[in-house]
Amino acid sequence: MFRSFRWSVFMLGAMGVLAAVLMAVEGHWSNSRSEQSASSAFIAKDLVADILPPPMDLIELRLLLSQGVEGTLDPAETKKQFERGVAAYAQRVTHWTRNPPQGLDGKLLARQNEAAQKFIAQARTQIIEPLQGGAATVKPDQLAAMHRLYLEHRAGVDATVAAAKIAAEQAVTDFGATQSRSGLFGLLLAAAAIAVLLTFYRLVLRSIQRPVDACNRLARRIADGDLVPDAKPVRARNDAIGDLQRTLLDMQGKLAVVVSGVRHNAESVATASAQIAQGNNDLSGRTEAQASALQETAASMEELGATVRHNADNALQANQLAKTASTVAVRGGEVVGQVVDTMKRINEASQQIADIIGVIDSIAFQTNILALNAAVEAARAGEQGRGFAVVASEVRSLAGRSADAAKEIKTLINASVERVEQGTQLVGKAGTTMTEVVGSIRRVSDIVGEISAASNEQSAGVSQVGEAVTQMDRATQQNAALVEQSAAAADSLRQQAQQLVQAVAVFTLARQPDVVAPAPLPLTASPSSITRPAWKPTPPLPAARPVAQAVSRQAWPAVAPLAPPLSASAAQPAVKRPVAEAASADSDEWTSF
Repeated sequence: MFRSFRWSVFMLGAMGVLAAVLMAVEGHWSNSRSEQSASSAFIAKDLVADILPPPMDLIELRLLLSQGVEGTLDPAETKKQFERGVAAYAQRVTHWTRNPPQGLDGKLLARQNEAAQKFIAQARTQIIEPLQGGAATVKPDQLAAMHRLYLEHRAGVDATVAAAKIAAEQAVTDFGATQSRSGLFGLLLAAAAIAVLLTFYRLVLRSIQRPVDACNRLARRIADGDLVPDAKPVRARNDAIGDLQRTLLDMQGKLAVVVSGVRHNAESVATASAQIAQGNNDLSGRTEAQASALQETAASMEELGATVRHNADNALQANQLAKTASTVAVRGGEVVGQVVDTMKRINEASQQIADIIGVIDSIAFQTNILALNAAVEAARAGEQGRGFAVVASEVRSLAGRSADAAKEIKTLINASVERVEQGTQLVGKAGTTMTEVVGSIRRVSDIVGEISAASNEQSAGVSQVGEAVTQMDRATQQNAALVEQSAAAADSLRQQAQQLVQAVAVFTLARQPDVVAPAPLPLTASPSSITRPAWKPTPPLPAARPVAQAVSRQAWPAVAPLAPPLSASAAQPAVKRPVAEAASADSDEWTSF
């Protein structure tokens, strides 16, 4: 482990040294490439200066004036190109005025610029303007004066170029020296970095390996079973290795507490296993008595179930009869409703007849009036109207008899209407009574249905109680078998406790912690002194937690359970077997603990 750790630290330092060397080599190579690039740039600039006419030289303007004077170039074109050249010259003068090169601050625009400005001014006044004004020729002395100004300007340009070459050569020399110094400084810096990395490697290896060796020795002691704390205190560290040391010491102390607790609990288990065997014998006798009582209870529950089923059958028949009576009452209510509707229609017809009689009475009254008018007219007519008066008298007599008959019929109809209304009211009351009878019969039917349902539920409950008693009987028989197995398991538990004490003896403890063993349970109660509680449904047992999970969630000073809970197979019907066979099987199970 430590060789690999030392090798890892060494590889880390070697990678740092290699990185420093690579950085130095890369810096030297970059300086060389920069020097080559600068030389190439200088050569390219010189080539461009040799080929192209520079804007700072007025040679093109001088040639342009000669062409204009000789007439080979149009005056307008001459002025145009001249102003373009002057603008280019002024632009470059402005550029170099704002950005003067180092070493040529006072030499670049001194003599040559003064001559150039004079050349440009005289060229405009003595050549360009006369040519624009239409002068045929320009005097030769004027062109000669312009040439002298150009030569003065050219002398200044040559002096500036010579100074620039000297400055460029000096810059190249300084650049090479700087590159050499940079490379040497990079190599020295790489050597210093390598020395620092080697020193750091030795310090790290020394500060880490010793605490790791101490942790290794402590872990080896714990693996060998030595749980005695070291008398020499461990130097406190506030890093990961210090946390590891404290964790190992904490593990050693807590493991000592756990081992001591296991040792004391194993001794207590060995003592309690004998008491468990004695208690199992008493439990066997009580279980047999309980099984006999449960058999009697099962027989009584069987008789009670038969009685409840008989009551349920009677309640079912009563429910059917109540439903039949309810159906008949509903049909009677429907018939009464039909009678009520018929009486209503008769009442409506009587009202219509009364209205018709009223119309007949009105007709008779009008006929009487007409007959009276006819008699009056006949009397006025005299002898000619005598026959008509006789007819009018007869008509009046018939109208009176019709009115009397209509009054008698109206009286009879009114009496009939009153009787029909009374009959309608009586029939309505009879319908209300039938509705109440139907509702009462339905309530009786519902109550009988509830009684029938309750009887069925009682029958089902009694059946469930009988099944529960039968299951209790089977469970009691299984408990009797489990008691025998528990006796064998108690003996096996005692043997396993002794083996556990021997297994824990391999650990060396500094001192015995004060661990209190659990007190044994008193087993002085006799079967006759135990009161049998009323039967209650047994709640389901909680699911057993895995042993590893239970141990990990407990606090360190606590001790894990000595035995896991009984599995679900223990509740199944047990097959009786010899005690020796049960003891051997339980011994195998306890060995897995």
